[in-house]
Amino acid sequence: MSSMYNVIQKLRAGEPLTDKEKTIHEQGLVSVLKQIHDDLDAAVFEAYGWPVTLTDEEILERLVALNAERAAEEQRGLIRWLRPEFQNPDTGEKKQKDLAIETDSNEQPGKTAKPKKKAAKAKVKKLPLPSSLPEQVIAIRQQLATSPEPLTAAEMSARFSSRAKDRVERIEELLQSLAILGSAREVADGKYVSA
Repeated sequence: MSSMYNVIQKLRAGEPLTDKEKTIHEQGLVSVLKQIHDDLDAAVFEAYGWPVTLTDEEILERLVALNAERAAEEQRGLIRWLRPEFQNPDTGEKKQKDLAIETDSNEQPGKTAKPKKKAAKAKVKKLPLPSSLPEQVIAIRQQLATSPEPLTAAEMSARFSSRAKDRVERIEELLQSLAILGSAREVADGKYVSA
């Protein structure tokens, strides 16, 4: 695992890879792992409302300032419990306070939307299965992330227009690889969901 992350560091630094590192890159799907980390980093920056161009030093400065801000809030008695029933069960608080978030114009803030009736399954537009391995992995991840239900390799295969005879087996291998990397999870009977 360390060797995979060493390869990622070299890729980010723009350094050339040795033959051994090229093998690790290819066999370990390092480009996929790097893309997953880049996506996660971008999501964290977005959650904090920070630009993605911050240096490590600037990130550290902002985290120290945020920590000081939260410590001052706690001194004033404001504690931001995420799961009060577990973090602070003695207070009797059983639910998180409402957050200021945008809601659908038909919903009222603080109200839980009623589940909508299941619509008839819409036909899913078939996509071409990319030819390169990294693009295939990204396509499979996107399909898992947007699927409302777990998918088998055969169900996933049906979403692509590729005519390759070994398509289902290939997709099964990709799903297993994503599960090993922590980007997918097998829930039962060969069905996978996004992790």
